[in-house]
Amino acid sequence: MYHLRTCAAKIRPLTAAQTVRTLSHRKSAAPRTLPPIRCLSTPVAAEPFLSGTSSNYVEEMYYAWLENPKSVHKSWDIFFRNANAGAPPGTAYQSPPPLGTDLSALTQAKYLVKGQSNVEKLVEDHLAVQSLIRAYQIRGHHVAQLDPLGILDADLDSCVPEDIVTSSDKLGFYGLEESDLDKVFHLPTTTFIGGNETALPLREIIRRLEMAYCQHIGVEFMFINDLEQCQWIREKFETPRIMQFTSEEKRTLLARLVRSTRFEEYLHRKWSSEKRFGLEGCEVLIPALKTIIDKSSENGVDNVIMGMPHRGRLNVLANVIRKELEQIFCQFDPKLEATDEGSGDVKYHLGMYHRRINRVTERNITLSLVANPSHLEAADPVVQGKTKAEQFYSGDTEGKKVMSILLHGDAAFAGQGIVYETFHLSDLPSYTTHGTIHVVVNNQIGFTTDPRMARSSPYPTDVARVVNAPIFHVNADDPEAVVYVCNVAAEWRSTFHKDVVVDLVCYRRNGHNEMDEPMFTQPLMYKQIKKQKNVLQKYAETLVSQGVVNQLEYEEEIAKYDKICEEAHARSKDEKILHIKHWLDSPWPGFFTLDGQPRSMSCPSTGLSEEDLTHIGNVGSSVPVEDFTIHGGLSRILKTRGELVKNRTVDWALAEYMAFGSLLKEGIHIRLSGQDVERGTFSHRHHVLHDQNVDKRTCIPMNHLWPNQAPYTVCNSSLSEYGVLGFELGFAMASPNALVLWEAQFGDFHNTAQCIIDQFICPGQAKWVRQNGIVLLLPHGLEGMGPEHSSARPERFLQMCNDDPDEFPKITEDFAVQQLYDCNWIVVNCSTPANFFHVLRRQILLPFRKPLIVFTPKSLLRHPEARSSFDEMLSGTHFKRVIPESGPASQNPEGVKRILFCTGKVYYDLTKERSTRGMEAEVAITRVEQLSPFPFDLLQEEVQKYPNAELVWCQEEHKNQGYYDNVKPRLRTTIDRTKPVWYAGREPAAAPATGNKNNHLTELKRFLDTAFNLDSYKGLK
Repeated sequence: MYHLRTCAAKIRPLTAAQTVRTLSHRKSAAPRTLPPIRCLSTPVAAEPFLSGTSSNYVEEMYYAWLENPKSVHKSWDIFFRNANAGAPPGTAYQSPPPLGTDLSALTQAKYLVKGQSNVEKLVEDHLAVQSLIRAYQIRGHHVAQLDPLGILDADLDSCVPEDIVTSSDKLGFYGLEESDLDKVFHLPTTTFIGGNETALPLREIIRRLEMAYCQHIGVEFMFINDLEQCQWIREKFETPRIMQFTSEEKRTLLARLVRSTRFEEYLHRKWSSEKRFGLEGCEVLIPALKTIIDKSSENGVDNVIMGMPHRGRLNVLANVIRKELEQIFCQFDPKLEATDEGSGDVKYHLGMYHRRINRVTERNITLSLVANPSHLEAADPVVQGKTKAEQFYSGDTEGKKVMSILLHGDAAFAGQGIVYETFHLSDLPSYTTHGTIHVVVNNQIGFTTDPRMARSSPYPTDVARVVNAPIFHVNADDPEAVVYVCNVAAEWRSTFHKDVVVDLVCYRRNGHNEMDEPMFTQPLMYKQIKKQKNVLQKYAETLVSQGVVNQLEYEEEIAKYDKICEEAHARSKDEKILHIKHWLDSPWPGFFTLDGQPRSMSCPSTGLSEEDLTHIGNVGSSVPVEDFTIHGGLSRILKTRGELVKNRTVDWALAEYMAFGSLLKEGIHIRLSGQDVERGTFSHRHHVLHDQNVDKRTCIPMNHLWPNQAPYTVCNSSLSEYGVLGFELGFAMASPNALVLWEAQFGDFHNTAQCIIDQFICPGQAKWVRQNGIVLLLPHGLEGMGPEHSSARPERFLQMCNDDPDEFPKITEDFAVQQLYDCNWIVVNCSTPANFFHVLRRQILLPFRKPLIVFTPKSLLRHPEARSSFDEMLSGTHFKRVIPESGPASQNPEGVKRILFCTGKVYYDLTKERSTRGMEAEVAITRVEQLSPFPFDLLQEEVQKYPNAELVWCQEEHKNQGYYDNVKPRLRTTIDRTKPVWYAGREPAAAPATGNKNNHLTELKRFLDTAFNLDSYKGLK
């Protein structure tokens, strides 16, 4: 009823003085929960019936009148109309006519409509003010003063939105006039510019909106479809005088700027001709990151994983991660020797891991910066995967303890598709890291490319809008605005566990690197930059003028840090050897010896007991949950599995199931990710069962194997390869005691993730001394289905193997394991389920970790001959690098005229053809299961066993593809080049396979004829 008596006073335009008198009951600035209702301005003294208990009755009648004016007595209708029209106190009420009077006479009653037109104008003006407030919230960032150089508009558009009131003549857009500026308007619930006031003059409303949205901070958030989140952001930026700093906070900020700026200046003085990709022009990045970390630590985070490009990396390592300065300075010494294995990498690509006390919160915090290549943004999904893994292993299901920070450049953030792929993972159940803070170092240039030529969107950050991430643009020459925005970003992440973007609009004082001349392409920009004071100098002058510090204190702070740098430089001269291990971003405590070596050079048997095989098989062929209805077709599949187990036999899917299940028993977490992996592209896996009667009810039998088993994660990914493979690589970095697998839907889909393969998986250990045991499952095989989905491009993986094809290695007792330790990755193409089972288990039982590339079958998944007996998987058995001939040819090796070496599915085509031709005694078929590292020792034994045989490599792939170019020189080295190695397979081609089924069969027949025609190579050299 309070509303009924007073609300019209809020609607009527008031002077500022009247506002103080009449609005005695103030509301808080918190979001209001009462419904907005139009109320009547009638003091109790003038309308006595509005007091006491009758007020409830009148209020109910008023609500009824609002819904339908005809629902109340005519006299009440007149009263409510007059009151709403602004009738003076005591005049809104009209007495009803005497009894017997025709009520229709009331229709002639004189309504107090004198103020009706004024009220309509008043309502329109209030709506206009609400629209004005909303316009600033939506588009105020377009006129914010973001560019420190004052050259470019950050949104690349010099036009000012028509609905932003930059001058009084623009009030006309809203139907307002300059005379309205001193009128007081009631503020809507969707703004906090009033603070404790609920009404303000229009002039003050505009001033406060300008202060909130059009100064050095531009806020993009109104696209977010969650009201609570929008209100939260409004409160953070609209509340008057909210951006206040204590003198101590200002001094801390100055000290951090000193460190950031003087570090770069020191490097420039000492090594002026060296590339270092310095931070000059965005020195505020260091206090920004430290603020994010401080606030996050305060909110409970104790582990931060970071990824960033090369610009500013050394500064971040020194002043955020706290890498010893001498370790950084010695990197500039050209005489420094590298003792660790591998090739190493340039200093501005290296990572780091460090645990220390956060000096602001006095809490322990672990900081790691992930090593990365020059391929900008490629590290984004890797960081997210590592973050997810750290959250998983620490039981941090809500991201309260572990978080990620990603740094970006403006051109890369807008231009690299992997940024979108990474954002796309941010809210998926098996991939979310519960909010990432993105910091964009917006140099307003990409190498030499003007941003107007580098992106179609207004801002480089617009990609973040797809996941409703708020975007905070900030002028990097206003350190206090930067720090405030970073605090808000950290609080946002802590509150909502969603992504947020901080866009530091800055400049690049030098060229792309310190040797580059930017004046060739950006002369006007760099003329301005040369005139520009650095942010430290500007801020120091501000604080001196405010009396927060004096000039002497400022100079002492500089001298103090300069001395630290000089002392570290002196110590760095004692460093003669570069230890890449000191730059490791993901250490595995306890896995290696103290000096980083494997604890042994042997691998135990990868077999299992019959009891375990049977138990896993039985669970894998059942539904371990009661009242769970599965699809009828799946019932048949599980029944078939059960029959296989009874017959002590496994197919491909069951072999995989047994490998996974046994590792889970041993406490090894397994994570299988990729497109449609839960069922399997070829409907063979079915690791997630779906109840046919209850929506979203699922069962994962693999998690019902053992009482204290490790968890099994199997998750369908988004339709992304680059992002998801990078994510899984990062996940595998976190711990050696997990089997992390990524399966391509078809093998050739890996080529859209080529950057992760080429820059991380293949050379990762050589560059960064970082082992990784990720497994790539790549379905491969030419089966007449066309050029796509046929080849996983094995030639590419084999080309990147680091063994020497022309040198026969020294054979030792531990040769097989030593070979694996020396290689950069392992490449296999298994022809039996048992060997697939063994290679998966070997991946974990090895005393070190290497990436494993597996070319997996398609038709063999259901091939009746592609079966293995339990006997091949029992305790004492191992992975077979080579499966030699075991038929009649092996009984009379002198009579064998040809050895066909092959790998994978083509073996079954060859055995069928050999049987058809009756050549089992004349032709031996040897399967090379492990292609790299090459099994020199075992193939040498095979060749020596058949002294009179021709050597032929047979493959179904085209000659310029597949394995031939890799295998031929190695086979020749194995036999000391005493014989030729002939080729049987498809002719060279540009496409991986034909699109015509008939041509496919013709090609198959042709190369089988070549393989078994003993005169095929007569007369050839």
